[in-house]
Amino acid sequence: MTAPAVVEVVVSFALLTALAVPLGAYMARVYEGESRFANRAFGRLERAMYRLAGVDPAEEMGWARYAGAVLLFNLGGLLGLYVLLRLQGSLAPEGSRFGAVAPWVAWNAAVSFASNTNWQAYAGETLAPVVQMLGLTVQNFLSAATGMAVLVALVRGFTRRSAGAIGNFWVDLTRSTLHVLLPLSAVLALFLVSQGVVQTFRSEARFPLYQPDGARVEQVVALGPVASQVAIKQLGTNGGGFFNANSAHPLENPTPLSNLAQLIAILLVPAALCFTFGNMVRRPRQGRAIYAAMLAIALPLTVATVAVEQAGNPAVATLGVDDRPGALLSGGNMEGKEARFGPVESGIWAVWTTAASNGSVNSMHDSFMPLGGMVPLWLIQLGEVVFGGVGSGLYGMLFFAIVAVFVAGLMVGRTPEFLGKKIEAFEMKMATLAILLPSAAVLLGTAVASVLPAGFGAAQESGPHGFSELLYGFSSQANNNGSAFAGLTASGPFWATAGGLAMLVGRYLVIVCALAVAGALARKRVVAASAGTLPTEGALFVGLLVGTVLLVGALTFLPALALGPVIEHLRLRALGG
Repeated sequence: MTAPAVVEVVVSFALLTALAVPLGAYMARVYEGESRFANRAFGRLERAMYRLAGVDPAEEMGWARYAGAVLLFNLGGLLGLYVLLRLQGSLAPEGSRFGAVAPWVAWNAAVSFASNTNWQAYAGETLAPVVQMLGLTVQNFLSAATGMAVLVALVRGFTRRSAGAIGNFWVDLTRSTLHVLLPLSAVLALFLVSQGVVQTFRSEARFPLYQPDGARVEQVVALGPVASQVAIKQLGTNGGGFFNANSAHPLENPTPLSNLAQLIAILLVPAALCFTFGNMVRRPRQGRAIYAAMLAIALPLTVATVAVEQAGNPAVATLGVDDRPGALLSGGNMEGKEARFGPVESGIWAVWTTAASNGSVNSMHDSFMPLGGMVPLWLIQLGEVVFGGVGSGLYGMLFFAIVAVFVAGLMVGRTPEFLGKKIEAFEMKMATLAILLPSAAVLLGTAVASVLPAGFGAAQESGPHGFSELLYGFSSQANNNGSAFAGLTASGPFWATAGGLAMLVGRYLVIVCALAVAGALARKRVVAASAGTLPTEGALFVGLLVGTVLLVGALTFLPALALGPVIEHLRLRALGG
């Protein structure tokens, strides 16, 4: 790994931290209703929205009612988007290239965008701008805001004493959208436009091309309101690209500055929510400890991926090709990568987009070296808790924290406690379910796909790499990431239907578990810390939390990873001598 690559990795994480700390403090004030800026800028609009919707912002909900509101609201969004996709041929201008989306693809896309997964079993250019705006962009905001609202409800479970309510979903949803996501997206979209990202209501542009024989043909370039969708796709950890090439497309990510801005945006809100958590529970060091645990996993894996991709392909080296990095050569493994980004920017992006449940790509993960591709795959399989999705990543990490303190309590023979609340059987059952349900969907889905022609026939490759494509497909969908090994054709009925079911399991069953834990914790009293209480704000807890995440991930997925990227790596090394 070269020195400039090390500097780039360090600067990226430092910039992320510098922006996340103040944003986290702002969001804490927003959710507690104490932000003067938010109240002055958006207070009247917020109150008008409540009156229009018939919502009493002072009325609070128990966890079951809160969960019902989440599920009902998301079901409405899912059905609305499905109808919009199926009617696209009627909505698009007459004579346009846009037709109705196939039923199974529309189902998959509707579930995908409603669940914050943004897996795309279609090429982005095949959707009309009106569908992109009214359907996908709206769900980009609302699915992200749903995850943030669920997190805030769980945080209230830790902060309240002997309470039966955990907040109002409609208030949390509105504040997440109006006070956080919309302002950030507006700023980022304007910056992206300044860098050359397209923002227009035109659906295409046509250019004449002249062939060597003198024949004239026309090239059609897809256009649309790209910058506004890219902004929320990154900030909301959505990841669905306006174009099929996603953030590798020059009209979606044209410059080094746009690449850096989008990269930081991927992790900005999930990272900031760690500090929001610390401020809301009145223990800032607790938020910093959670953030440190995420950094302790993400930073080494970023370095490892960049190093593997910069080292190049041993099979190519045997052909006498010099792929070493130099002053005029990016070097390394350049297959599937944009020349303007190279292995360093591509490697950092691959880790960050899979550490978050973002799924956008500026290179094709299918073309990474076996171990370079294994890191993003494993990060997804850890449950999208290393930063993870907006809201969902942190409440996923809090499940692991519950498991960690429970194990620590067993080791010393005491009832475990976390933030003054006793962790008992019910919380452990819900945390265990939330961790294992997506993993079960991944492994069962991959097993079924491996034996059905409609499953393994969608993989471009055979052998270990083909298995990795199948494993990555279900890992990405069940954990609501959305990225893919590009060799998998997922638009057939089997993958579209099974993938949609995996996304529902990975999103909504976990949400129900999180809200059930929030309700149980809110009803409990706060117990005073004693000599036997495990401190959860220091290095010992960070190490225990990191160990729990990695151990669960290793035990669950190591056999499957051995059948895919590990075998492929060993075979490639043998080929390279």
